[in-house]
Amino acid sequence: MIFKKKYKIFIFGMVVLLAACTQKQGVGKKVFCYNETAGIATLDPAFAKNQSIMWAVHQLYNTLVEVDSNLNIVPSLATKWTVSSDRKMYTFYLRNDVFFHDNIAFKNGKGRKMNAHDVAYSFNRIIDKQTASSGAWIFNNRVDSIEPFKAINDTVFQIKLLQPFHPILGILSMQYCSIVPKEVVEKFGKDFRNNPCGTGAFKFFMWQEGQALVLHKNEHYWEKDVDGSTLPKLDAVTISFFDNKATEFLQFRQGKLSFINDIDASFKDEVLSKTGELRNEWKGKLMLNKHAYLNTEYLGILMDENNEVVKNSPLKIKAVRKAINYAINKKQLMMYMRNSIGFAAESGFVPYGLPGNNALQVKGYEYNITQAKTLLKEAGFNNNFPTIKLLTIPVYADVASFIAKQCEEVGLKIQVEVVQKSLLLEQTAKSKALFFRGSWIADYPDAENYLAVFYSKNPAPPNYTRYKNPTYDKLYEQALQENNDSIRYNLYRAMDSLIVDDAPVVPIWYDMVIHLVHNKIKGLHPNALNLLDLRKVNIIE
Repeated sequence: MIFKKKYKIFIFGMVVLLAACTQKQGVGKKVFCYNETAGIATLDPAFAKNQSIMWAVHQLYNTLVEVDSNLNIVPSLATKWTVSSDRKMYTFYLRNDVFFHDNIAFKNGKGRKMNAHDVAYSFNRIIDKQTASSGAWIFNNRVDSIEPFKAINDTVFQIKLLQPFHPILGILSMQYCSIVPKEVVEKFGKDFRNNPCGTGAFKFFMWQEGQALVLHKNEHYWEKDVDGSTLPKLDAVTISFFDNKATEFLQFRQGKLSFINDIDASFKDEVLSKTGELRNEWKGKLMLNKHAYLNTEYLGILMDENNEVVKNSPLKIKAVRKAINYAINKKQLMMYMRNSIGFAAESGFVPYGLPGNNALQVKGYEYNITQAKTLLKEAGFNNNFPTIKLLTIPVYADVASFIAKQCEEVGLKIQVEVVQKSLLLEQTAKSKALFFRGSWIADYPDAENYLAVFYSKNPAPPNYTRYKNPTYDKLYEQALQENNDSIRYNLYRAMDSLIVDDAPVVPIWYDMVIHLVHNKIKGLHPNALNLLDLRKVNIIE
C-alpha cells in the first residue's frame, strides 16, 4: 500500500511538471525543461567528466570559486583567498551561512552547515584511489603529496601545491571540485550517484534513469541576486532523455522544452541562414543566443619520428604539414558546412574567448592555394604525393570529406576513414593514428589548458601528437612560474606561435555556443565554457 501511494504521488508530480513544461495554464509553477540526448551517467561530481553530467551537477552543488561571464575567477563558497609569497599555499575564507540540502543522513534529516572540513573531504575524495574519480588528474603532480588539503577551522581552508601553478583557481572552479557532505557519501556509498546532496540552487527530487530527472528549488539557497532578491527564480528543473535530435527539436517546437543546445546538422538549414542568423520564419518566435566557446576543432598529426607509423610518412616533413594548413578554405567550410557556427581557425591552437587574446594576436594560416603548392614542391612532391589516411568519427565525416576535396586541389591525397569515437580515442592514446580529427574543450579558463597539449612531458592525453620541442617546453615551464598576467600572456602567445610554425596540428575552427531559447525564458545567457547556469533564469508568461 505504501509503495502504491508513493508511486501515485510520483506520477502526479510528473504530470504537474510536464504540464508546466507544455505551458498549460493554471499550474503556476516555473519549470525549466531541457533534454540530454547523451543521457546522464551519474550525479556524483567526482565523475563529472562530460557536459551532460556537469550541467546537472552544477545545479546541485557549489564550488569554492567560480567563473563569471567574462571568465574571471570570482568567489562562491569562499568569500576571498590569499596566496603565500612562494605561491604554493592558497588560503580560502569560507561563507558561514551555507547549508547542505536536507537528507536522511543528517540529524533529523535537516541539512547542516557546510564547513572547511567538507572542502578537505571533497578534495581528498577526488584523489583517493578507492573513489577512482575521473577527475583525479586535476591534482596529479600539482598538490603536496603529504598534506595537500587542510581545514584550519570551520571557515578557513588551505591547499598546498608542489610548485606554483597559476591555473589552480580555474581548476577549483571545475565541477569535480563541488563540495559534498561526508555523511551522505558514506551512507549511500556507490548509490551516492543517484542520491546527490549539495549546497546548490536546486535539490534532488527524483530520477527515473533514461526517462526523466527532476530537481526542485532549494528554498534555503544562500545566494542572492544583484537586487537582493532570493535565488533561484525557478521552481523546478526537469531533464528528459530523448536520444534523437529530431525528436528533441520537435519537443522544442511544441513548447515542451525551454531551450535546446546546439543545432543538429539535419535541421540547421531550416533554422539558420548560411551566415548563422535566424531565418525570417523564425524571427520573433524564439531567441538565438551565440557566444564564443572554448573548444578548438583540429586535425592532429603524429610527430614522433621513432614511431613506425611516422618513419616513412610525408607528414613528418614540416613543409607538408604547412601545405595542409594553407590548402583548407576554413571560412568557406564554416559557411557551407557549419552555417557560420564558429570561427575559422586562422590563428593558433588557443581559441577565441580567453584572456590574452591569442586568437587575435597570433598569426596562423589563411587559405592560400599557391603557397600550399609551392610548399609541396619544396618538399619534393610534384603530383606524386602518396595517399594518407585521415581518421574521423561519423558526425564529422562530411567535414573531413570537404577537407579532403580541398587538399586534393593542391595535390594532397587524403583518404577519409570513418571510425567510432571509442576506436579513435584508443588509436590516438596509443599513438597509432598518424592523421586524425580531434577537438580540445577547455577544462578551465586558462590558455595553459590548451598549451599543455604540446608539452613533451605530458602523455597522450593530452599530447596526442607526441610533439616535442625543448624551446616550447622551456617557455611552458616559465609560464607556470610567472605570476604577472601580461608576461604570462606573452609567453602563451610565443608558445602558440611555435605550434603554428611547427604545425603538429591543423586548427579548423574555434567553436561557438549556440542556444535556441523560447521567448518567455529570461536570464539564460551562454558562456565560453557552455556551462548551463539556471540560478538567475526566470520564466515570464
